[in-house]
Amino acid sequence: MAEVLVLVDSLDGKVKKPTLELLTAARQLGEPSAVVVGAPGTAAPLKNQLAEYGAAKIYVVESDEIAGFSVAPKAEALAAVAGQASPAAVLLSSTAENKEIAARLAIKLESGLLYDAVGLDAEGTATQQIFGAATSVQSKVSKGTPVITVRPNSFAPEPSTGAAEEVAVEVSLSDSAKAAKIVDTVVEEKGSRPQLSDASVVVSGGRGIGNADNFAVIENLADTLGAAVGASRAVVDAGWVPHTMQVGQTGVTVSPQLYIAVGISGAIQHRAGMQTSKTIVAINKDPEAPIFELADFGVVGDLFQVAPQLADEITKRKG
Repeated sequence: MAEVLVLVDSLDGKVKKPTLELLTAARQLGEPSAVVVGAPGTAAPLKNQLAEYGAAKIYVVESDEIAGFSVAPKAEALAAVAGQASPAAVLLSSTAENKEIAARLAIKLESGLLYDAVGLDAEGTATQQIFGAATSVQSKVSKGTPVITVRPNSFAPEPSTGAAEEVAVEVSLSDSAKAAKIVDTVVEEKGSRPQLSDASVVVSGGRGIGNADNFAVIENLADTLGAAVGASRAVVDAGWVPHTMQVGQTGVTVSPQLYIAVGISGAIQHRAGMQTSKTIVAINKDPEAPIFELADFGVVGDLFQVAPQLADEITKRKG
């Protein structure tokens, strides 16, 4: 069975959830193998978790040089592993950094590249959402080793024991890969809520909340569900919340298991960023709001009454 390489994303010695999803998806195409690229010592704390989710091998590319530069070294490291493993495909999570790595890798392998897949079948055909997610298409790479970025939350991570055999790979970086050096790193302060881009539950607020102070209604509902908090473009443009919270075509694209849209009309710009969500719940006082066309469940009512009641009911049932 051919190997399928998965680039590992990790934080503080733990594998990020989208990587576990990729290891699950990779089983449809072949035998999953993880690729860890980073500073010395990066792979050791990740081994058990990668084994738990089916990694047959763990290709380890570690050096201080790689850690000190931008995306180009990771692309060269992946290309070196691909040259050694001759994989059936290479999978990466659809983040801004990984998309650049994927593009560089495809050029090095002289292969085709597919972005933002939301589904994969055993033949290597990817499902993508295009034209603002208004159209679903099936695409397949026709030349070389397919390089595919997969949107987070497109697959449910499922444990499957793997041998996790470690394979050290030496990579000599080219001068061009070292042209852009990281001179400083600033760690963004994060609260207790999940990251918006890969959260399994998202609660978003729209213009219907009225003002910035009322956004607390959205945050309270999100916190009862352990959810990430998002917002529509109108809320961001009004300055009520930062742009990092915007869900939509010009913001963050999400695909959670549950998406709750509160006071959001459902303009195409917003729909493009969330309509692949597995279950969509809409709360809006306008029964003609376009968001109800997408919603699996809809509540026509005053969000200031419905959202707090929903939060109270969730809290009771959790208790």
